[in-house]
Amino acid sequence: MTDRNPTPSTPNFDASRMSVAPMMDWTDRHCRYLHRLLSGRALLYTEMVTTGALLHGDVPRHLRFNTEEHPLALQLGGSEPADLAHCARLAEEWGYDEVNLNCGCPSERVQRGAFGACLMNEPKLVADCVKAMVDATALPVTVKHRIGIDKIERYEFVRDFVGQVSEAGCNTFIVHARNAWLKGLSPKQNREVPPLRYELVHRLKHEFPQLCISINGGFADNESVHQQLRLLDGVMVGREAYHNPWWLAGWDAEFFGEASIERTREDIELQMCDYMAREAAEHGTHWWNIARHMLGLRNGLPGARRWRQVWSDHRLKELAPHEVMRRAHTAEAVAAD
Repeated sequence: MTDRNPTPSTPNFDASRMSVAPMMDWTDRHCRYLHRLLSGRALLYTEMVTTGALLHGDVPRHLRFNTEEHPLALQLGGSEPADLAHCARLAEEWGYDEVNLNCGCPSERVQRGAFGACLMNEPKLVADCVKAMVDATALPVTVKHRIGIDKIERYEFVRDFVGQVSEAGCNTFIVHARNAWLKGLSPKQNREVPPLRYELVHRLKHEFPQLCISINGGFADNESVHQQLRLLDGVMVGREAYHNPWWLAGWDAEFFGEASIERTREDIELQMCDYMAREAAEHGTHWWNIARHMLGLRNGLPGARRWRQVWSDHRLKELAPHEVMRRAHTAEAVAAD
């Protein structure tokens, strides 16, 4: 892991073809380390970091990452152009490969901060924010947003948003193909209740062929991803990538045309144990703060429930992670018999 990596990696491939969504409380650096073990090519995103946290908080705590995580994007939450410009410069100084502006989060806390999905109502402000960030950094500046907010379901709403923001220098848009309801739904419900409308994203690509348009929302298998990649530039996967991380192990071959790598879930788990031990020794990180991200690694296998129970058992937290792994596999084998 590095405190700063002032030379961002410049991948010679289109990482945005497949990416893992920024997810609060989930896609921290430990989760991203696991995902990078599984896919060397997918673009990874941080959790959303607010400009206030970087302006007034512990910058290293929010921005440090493992060098293995490249290509890596920093997602920012904010609505003040000058603040976002400052944070974009920090992203470049710390070695990120992209800086992304959140225009899709519908939570009330985010709305109180006047950013996230409510920014779709203010495309000129978003354009000003993007322009300030583009002027401040050489990194690509991208925007993640919804197809609409509340009951606004007209295609023209999202079309005009993308059109105005693109004129400010944003060439890549990641579109969550649902509306964001700012009142009456929780963030969880906002990921499930508003209907998916993929056709609006397809229309955006048709109308703006020069832009990189990626789609997010509801993807859980290879075929559904391939269907979108025939029409769009990229697919972003959220919850399925977290709950079923082994899916990522096939992405490099399936979506990037790389040769398949022979490996097992046990290989990945062992590498995670090595990482847990290193994190404990170097940073005092407890293994259970890392292990929680890999509890879906054995989904669908006989005995997986017992394996998860062992890795979730805080009574074992004084043990070394390699010993917990041994016990987890012993319990799994007994349960599978």
